Amino acid sequence: MPTALLQRLALALVLTLAGCAGAPQPPAPETSVRWIDLAYLERSLEGQAPITVGFDIDDTVLFSSPCFHYGQQKYSPGSDDYLKNSAFWKEINAGCDRYSLPKDIAHALIRLHQARGDHLLFITGRPATQGEQLTTLLAATFSIHDMQPVIFTAGPDKTTFIRDRHLALYYGDSDSDIRSATEGGARAIRVMRARNSTYQPLPANGALGEEVLVDSDR
Repeated sequence: MPTALLQRLALALVLTLAGCAGAPQPPAPETSVRWIDLAYLERSLEGQAPITVGFDIDDTVLFSSPCFHYGQQKYSPGSDDYLKNSAFWKEINAGCDRYSLPKDIAHALIRLHQARGDHLLFITGRPATQGEQLTTLLAATFSIHDMQPVIFTAGPDKTTFIRDRHLALYYGDSDSDIRSATEGGARAIRVMRARNSTYQPLPANGALGEEVLVDSDR
């Protein structure tokens, strides 16, 4: 092959490689989420005296979408108006959660905290209703040693309840849970919401700078 042609080919190769090196690269994967696992969580609590720990209920300790789906079909097919219906809330609190699935992560977290001697509270945004069976159901499902009555806040803001009860740590799946915990002075830890939850859209895990438990969507 003529020397001139070899030189042109070599120059073309150099220019091509230089162009590739200077080309924009795809963004690196998101690494800002503060992922933690149960082992890390347990280590982070070592040496601490028993603390008061709070749990959200829907999509945090219970996959309760079956009950919410049932309520929508019964009270307002095709819309979320059932959430404004007191009859729905009375029915769901009075035992519909027999059909909710306890989350694996909830079993693990409750075992961890009860082994430490921590005091457990359950705080839900559901409204209070007469004849509620949720307290009894949670106690039986998770073998709670010293079950306290479920705290019903009738809304997403739980800040006052968290602060007044001096919670050191609060688990929740929603942004409002994380904000309430932070504003209430508690350590906020996100439990991931299952993808097939009726509560859509899914939140962005870690978006508020909170710790997020890996594999906690089930």
